[in-house]
Amino acid sequence: MNKKKLASLLKRQEGVKLDFKKQIDLSIESGKKEFAKDICAIANSRGGRGYLIIGIEDKTKRVVGVEKDVFTEEQIQQIISSRCEPPIPITLEFIEYKNKNVAVITIFQSNQKPYQFRENGAFYIRRGSTTDTMRKQELVSSFQENMNLNIELTPIVNSSIDNFDFKLVDKYFSIHGIKSNDENRIILMENTRMIYLDEEAKKYYGTLGGLVVFSKINYLLVSNNMIRIVNTVNRDFDEIIIIQGDLLSILDKSEEWLLKILPNNYPCYAVYEGIKNAVLYRDYTIVNKEIEIIIDYNNISVISPGILLKDNNDTNVFPHNYIKRNMWIYEKIITMDNNKRFIKSGRGFTKMKKAFKKHGKVFFINSLRYNNFKVVYPGINTFN
Repeated sequence: MNKKKLASLLKRQEGVKLDFKKQIDLSIESGKKEFAKDICAIANSRGGRGYLIIGIEDKTKRVVGVEKDVFTEEQIQQIISSRCEPPIPITLEFIEYKNKNVAVITIFQSNQKPYQFRENGAFYIRRGSTTDTMRKQELVSSFQENMNLNIELTPIVNSSIDNFDFKLVDKYFSIHGIKSNDENRIILMENTRMIYLDEEAKKYYGTLGGLVVFSKINYLLVSNNMIRIVNTVNRDFDEIIIIQGDLLSILDKSEEWLLKILPNNYPCYAVYEGIKNAVLYRDYTIVNKEIEIIIDYNNISVISPGILLKDNNDTNVFPHNYIKRNMWIYEKIITMDNNKRFIKSGRGFTKMKKAFKKHGKVFFINSLRYNNFKVVYPGINTFN
């Protein structure tokens, strides 16, 4: 945003898509809560992009300014993603105006509405310049208009078509018998929700699912899409190993590293089963956590952000009765996987346990406290 656009917004009155605040306090819980509610309400309201402008008195429009180091984009992204579901696409800019810095938070239009406030389950909306809960008919209308409520289709602000690897994109369509080229590729990508058109900006953004599957540089935009290996057993390699890229590349690289680090007699394939499940079914709304593999002499852990969600209609014993996340991503991955490693998907837990039948137990820990799912295997000492 430039000064001209900011000046134009300052001439307008507060409304469903525009809110002025003298200041916000994100150092206290109540301040974070009110801030997230306001963002949620603006995002749920009709009318395209929304703006929350900080450093402006709402009645007089007097510019009081804010300090640049009071909050960061990463901080507000974390606040909103942990309190609103699905995460709301926003950006933060500091603009110098009348010799003072003004913070402008842009709330982008998305097809993921309505957004829910996690703490109390409420759906908020703007009525004029105030925040209120959505009424039944408003909720019904919003759900009818936006029937694609999953995190994978959330547009990633600051991304573009240039972030995609077209070889991967064309491969996917080719497998489905569709020829993708320069003439029709963008239409195909939009129709399959790899990209999202911001009609106001006349620009395409990559969706989260599109980027993690079809971009080799998605870590620039989806920083939580990585695997972090903590290696304490093999001094030939670094203690911390970071694996990034498109999801199939991440899977390939993680398998390669397991084979390098672990001894030959250790059943690496069982640990790899845990990694496959983590890559496919992790919770991408947890923006400050990556998949972690901790390799120790006493045990090996694969830790995935987000608990497993139980299917209450399934009478099988946990962890088999879980609901799969990220089905959009899942379809793309199984389609493009030349190694066919997901053909027997759903039997991974059994395979993990059988691999260690004579060497100990495999533990499955669904932690509500830490909001993660952990698989703990016997360590390499067990095979010495």
